[in-house]
Amino acid sequence: MTEPTSGVAKQELHDFLRTADKLTLDDRKLLIQQALLLIEQNYVHLPLKAAMHAVNPVQRLRLLAARLSRQTPATMGPEWRFHAELSEIFHSVRDLHTNYLLPLPYAGKIAYLPYLIEEYYTGDERHYVVTMTVEGFTAPGFGPGVEVTHWNGVPIDRAVEHNAARFAGSNPGARHARGLQSLTIRPLRLHVPPEESWVVLTYVGADGIRRELRESWRVSDNQPSFVDADRLSVAAVAQGLDLGADEIGRATKMLYVPEAVTPLETLGGAELTAEPAAPGADLPTSMPGFFRARSVVTPSGVFGHLRIFSFSVNDPGAFVREFVRLVELLPQDGLVVDVRDNGGGHIYAAEFLLQTLTPRPIVPEPTQFVTTALNQRVCGQHKENPTGEIDLGPWCPSMEQALETGAVYSGSFRITPADGANAIGQRYFGPVVLITNALCYSATDIFAGGFQDHRIGPVLGTDDSTGAGGANVWTHALLKLLLELPSPVPGSPYQPLPGQAGMRVSIRRTLRVHDLAGTPVEDLGVASDHRHRMTRDDVLHGNADLLARAGELLAGRPVRRLDVRVTGTGLTLSTRLVDRADVYVDGRPAVSVDVTGPETTVTVPGAAGAGVIRVEGFEHGELVAARTILPLS
Repeated sequence: MTEPTSGVAKQELHDFLRTADKLTLDDRKLLIQQALLLIEQNYVHLPLKAAMHAVNPVQRLRLLAARLSRQTPATMGPEWRFHAELSEIFHSVRDLHTNYLLPLPYAGKIAYLPYLIEEYYTGDERHYVVTMTVEGFTAPGFGPGVEVTHWNGVPIDRAVEHNAARFAGSNPGARHARGLQSLTIRPLRLHVPPEESWVVLTYVGADGIRRELRESWRVSDNQPSFVDADRLSVAAVAQGLDLGADEIGRATKMLYVPEAVTPLETLGGAELTAEPAAPGADLPTSMPGFFRARSVVTPSGVFGHLRIFSFSVNDPGAFVREFVRLVELLPQDGLVVDVRDNGGGHIYAAEFLLQTLTPRPIVPEPTQFVTTALNQRVCGQHKENPTGEIDLGPWCPSMEQALETGAVYSGSFRITPADGANAIGQRYFGPVVLITNALCYSATDIFAGGFQDHRIGPVLGTDDSTGAGGANVWTHALLKLLLELPSPVPGSPYQPLPGQAGMRVSIRRTLRVHDLAGTPVEDLGVASDHRHRMTRDDVLHGNADLLARAGELLAGRPVRRLDVRVTGTGLTLSTRLVDRADVYVDGRPAVSVDVTGPETTVTVPGAAGAGVIRVEGFEHGELVAARTILPLS
């Protein structure tokens, strides 16, 4: 075969592992002690996980600590075995927010094979197919479209399930998806290295000939994240991220779509257009690492398709503005919002986005701490928001009261500010369908839950539900920092971790709103309203059948219009499928008018000097469209 010629620096796995034994026995003992602290005192899902999965990570950590206490530097065994056991304890709770992050030299590295494998269905029969190869890689009869039958001699379906059992995942669909994904890309920050140095792949080419391909695992630096989750910032505090999916997403772009890799979160100098997307064409975006926007032609019509790869941004306002710019240039007869494989990120970004697709006010998901003494201590330190970055005051009274009431969880309060989640209002007025899969997690679970709870449109899943990650996640380093700011607290239990190791923990669990109010997202996820099994055309030819199915769900649904122009002392309304308009000036009702034609002029007292004007459009008494304008901005 031909070696890849891309610019990705790589080395063989066995060469990399020669540099990997760094931790002392005392380092290992410290890591166990700090893991026990996080799981026992900070981990919000511990009661749920013990009940749902019959696991006891606290006892397992205590047993590991006891074994380490009887060991010496000469008898403690290889480091990879320690990493494997500690990782397995974290994996046992099936929570992709709660991780042991391996130290140097694993941090920042990925192990990968030079091809990607995806699955599709023919009826009820599952198939596995190579969909992409690293640039420059060739082998006889090998390339996108070849069917994979065996993995190291094991039938591929069984190999995926065996792999799935080793990695976290809150439901069977999520575990299966992780098992398939980790066959070819593994972030070494979260996963111990592959046990095998090479993989023998059995495949059938287009010529019908069965062949075998032996390829060694490679190790490379991954692209860094834009967000520093260890530093005190709103982005770090409001994290809802499956780090594994985020690492794999960045690695996939680097290996297979290098043109989408950018040095900055937003490319201010990007060449953009104000022209609507032509049928079948892509729109250029200032955030190619986060969005792909295009007009798609389906048997049911021409619709917008906007893929959101990640919510992991520092500036949720800029993220929402770019989303709005793109959807306003896409076809207005229907929009497909596609969040497959999106591991989440900034919870604000996910919940701020919802308002742009619905006239209904957005209610952000509330969250809860588990009521331990250490969590109460952390909340008390930031009760008055002394740093200006995190206000934990709302949770404090219930945390303090829990000593008397025996409550397991604190009161529930939102992370996302309600005013930000409703600041700009609806910006797209056609019907919307959301596409999800089992790799949607965390802030993406929150987005999908909000989409469904606010009845924005149908959820079309390529799996039965999303990945079911319902929490805000904080790192060990951030928790340590929270007890050091604005001034250090004496006797903090958090200690620096050796070798740049790290840990993450679900700190606040999220709950659904409206009809499912109070229902946790963790382990349940967001159920699909409609199910589509991926076809061969989907995985090899741009999701053709999936988008056709989405088009069927959009076709025939109402396409509304509500444009508002301020004209001196009044407003001019351009409408479609609206029979009544109510106008609010700076939050107060001003006027209500019947709409009988496509354009209506309304005299509105106070419109000329208003800070915010909101127009709500109704059809047969139901709120169907809304427009928020800021005349003085």
